[in-house]
Amino acid sequence: MSRRRIGQQSLRFSDVGSVASSLDRLSGLIDWTPIEVVLGDIYMAAKGEPAWPPLVLFKAMLLAVWYDLSDVKLSEALDDRASFRRFCGFSAQEATPERTAFVRLRKVLAERGLDKALFDEVTRQLKAKAIRVKTGTLVDATIIASARRGDDEARWVKHKGRKAVHGFKAHVGADADTALVEQVFITPANVNDGKAGPAALPDDPGDVFADSAYRGDHFNNAVRAKGGTPRVIITHVWSSAQDAKAALAYLDAHNRSIYRVRGRIEKIFGTWKRSYGLHRMRWCGLAKAAVQVRLTAIAYNLKRTLKLLAQPA
Repeated sequence: MSRRRIGQQSLRFSDVGSVASSLDRLSGLIDWTPIEVVLGDIYMAAKGEPAWPPLVLFKAMLLAVWYDLSDVKLSEALDDRASFRRFCGFSAQEATPERTAFVRLRKVLAERGLDKALFDEVTRQLKAKAIRVKTGTLVDATIIASARRGDDEARWVKHKGRKAVHGFKAHVGADADTALVEQVFITPANVNDGKAGPAALPDDPGDVFADSAYRGDHFNNAVRAKGGTPRVIITHVWSSAQDAKAALAYLDAHNRSIYRVRGRIEKIFGTWKRSYGLHRMRWCGLAKAAVQVRLTAIAYNLKRTLKLLAQPA
């Protein structure tokens, strides 16, 4: 089984269009060797053709997230954008993959569940670079519409005051200080947040900030088992008529401090949906939904870390 060798021609680009971009900084942000190891035994090629290196295709798929590109548009952009070529390792003149190469890689990632291994490795490296004293974790979920209503692994969900959505749900745990995503778990949209919440908890989560959907022993016990402290929105407290005013004051004070912190996770979801095209799944099935969400989380974490490292200490 042969693989293509890329970058064998001169990697020098003409001065026109070769201005350094954020992609050059992103390329040097992590060590890609462990990523290559995770992808190492993948071999995908059209019949009779050498296979593209899987790391090259993975990096190209990150470009698709950052620039909200379909497989077709990604293939076209790789063909003529110098910054895209440099990021993936192509020289100025050599051929680049057709869209079917990305389809094949995505299929393998979904079948083998490698999206989680890739997310874990990239996140491990990024957390080491953006070292902060961990004080807490944000946990929440967001609903993402299915690629089409015929996706029989998606489910309908209806929230009060909102239109029903057919799709999936991404359950996310993020660092409360850096806003780096640490855990991702994907389910059909009708799965209860509190039930799936424990799968979104990182180790040693600190104070865990969550909305009222996470009330109950199932989630709270999982937080404590991880060594954390649940900080969950409450909707009512019991009190006598005489103590009603004091009870309301307690409820307001308790919830205000949590709202102020947990609201940060909405910015993560906003970036995913507005900038990275995650308002709708591109492909059908739970496994491919997981690939899309985790690729989005990897792409987000890389850009977020670049921003953190640019800030004054």
